[in-house]
Amino acid sequence: MLNFLKKYRQIRTPEQRKKLKKERILLSISGIFLGLSYPPFPLPYFAFVALIPYLKVLETKNGLGEINRATYLTMFFFNLVTLYWVGSWTPEADPFLKISGIVLVFFNPTVYLIPSTLYFIAKKYFDKKMAIYIWPFLWVFFEFIYTVTEFRFPWLTLGNSQAFFPSFIQVAELIGVYGLSILILFSNVLLYQSWKIYSNSGKILNIFLITYLVSVVIILSYGNVRLNSFEEPQEKLKIGVVQPNLNPWNKWSSGGVAEILESYLEQTDELVDQNCKVIFWPETALPVYLLTGQYNQHVNRILNYVSANDINLITGMPDAKFYNQDDPNLPDDAKESSNDFYYTSYNSILHFTPNSKKIDRYGKIKLVPFGEKVPYAESIPFLGDLIKWNVGISSWNTGSEIKNFTLFQNVDSVSIGAVICIESIYPEFVAEFVGKGAEMIAVVTNDSWYGDSSGPYQHKAISVIRAVENRRYVVRCANGGISCIINPMGNTLKSTKMFEKTTLAGFVGLTREKTFYTKNPNLIPYLSVFLTVLILINFLLNRFFAFKINKIWANNENN
Repeated sequence: MLNFLKKYRQIRTPEQRKKLKKERILLSISGIFLGLSYPPFPLPYFAFVALIPYLKVLETKNGLGEINRATYLTMFFFNLVTLYWVGSWTPEADPFLKISGIVLVFFNPTVYLIPSTLYFIAKKYFDKKMAIYIWPFLWVFFEFIYTVTEFRFPWLTLGNSQAFFPSFIQVAELIGVYGLSILILFSNVLLYQSWKIYSNSGKILNIFLITYLVSVVIILSYGNVRLNSFEEPQEKLKIGVVQPNLNPWNKWSSGGVAEILESYLEQTDELVDQNCKVIFWPETALPVYLLTGQYNQHVNRILNYVSANDINLITGMPDAKFYNQDDPNLPDDAKESSNDFYYTSYNSILHFTPNSKKIDRYGKIKLVPFGEKVPYAESIPFLGDLIKWNVGISSWNTGSEIKNFTLFQNVDSVSIGAVICIESIYPEFVAEFVGKGAEMIAVVTNDSWYGDSSGPYQHKAISVIRAVENRRYVVRCANGGISCIINPMGNTLKSTKMFEKTTLAGFVGLTREKTFYTKNPNLIPYLSVFLTVLILINFLLNRFFAFKINKIWANNENN
């Protein structure tokens, strides 16, 4: 192998090696600048120019291999800057999590070969000059498709980089985060084309730059008008958030459920004293399956507490259901227990209401690949046993129903759409809760696994985009931060710091009107899918007829 590499290197001339080095530098710069446009860095503007060096190199490449190699290098640096935190790297971190973090940084760039391969097809088999204008739709096609499989991890959707650019993201109420991605990609294309004209002719003002500037003026003007015209909803609800700052690694093995619950209730007392009507506890607030019958004492303690204080409690909580072998309602994905019993377990949200024994449940639907569920473990069962965190939470079942929690305030009902952790990064998924009547959005999460890294700040920033898309208040309740209240313009009104035990109280407005995006969350993705499918059909038909013609010619020559 070493001899092969030496020979391969010797084939290149000094000029070729110099060119290759320059290209690698350009591609690395693209990836790094794109990564720096994401939170926690306050540099969202970098996204609008970061891909210009990448496009410069890409247009010089003709073969699929060289196009994909250039893409991988760019996206490797992009992923390294943005996703380094996934391995946690804290002293207590699970070894599997660390391995997963390393694998993700090297694997995730490969999925970006999907749009670059599609670009190659568009460039080779269609109008070469048009390929670069089709490329943004091919990219968004990939971003959307990446949310479909069980390997999904759409954390780096380009539009998510713009949480610190409030005047730009207001248009998300029309086009959503994928629309923001389209605008970012076309900005790079237009500025790149403008730069090419300037390089060749010295002409600064050209059609591409004019188009870009006009677009910027329209989008930012729209954003500023929306920001300045925002009116607080008349109907408001006072909410409280408990941030307990429990160690997520020790919580699952230390026991002491009564002590943990007592600590939660003591913090909740602070919010009750401030007249909060709805209290939020974070994801998996207690490290037990609370409603299985083994913890009735604690369940009753919570029920009595919410009734005595006339509050609603919405909390993340592990949940499980048990079935006998002959139960007609036995789910297909139930796991076998002892004595012919089966069970399902869920990362859930529970809703405790005053003066009622009924406890509403929501089971998490969008599970973290490998972290909460091994992809396709039902089809390949041994994978579920092979890949498992030490904390024992890598095999949740998938929830089946999108449902809002209903509470009452002055007789009028209030609907709250609550999601768990990574579910907040799926735009069309959150929009479904609002489409079903949610007047505010809640996110219960535990980002403490990843220390004080970029991860919790990026996760919080994504909720900013969700707030603007749906024009809803978003309340985040995180175990160790960042808990906050975000208004429908994407402004963070109140926020906690990382790794502090604290509470947060404030008013949220309740809204019933639905945005254009909420009603049409898949408009931009479906348009991208439609264009991509047309290109692929055209490509396959061309290949098919070319094959037929070649076969006919070959038969004629043989005859």
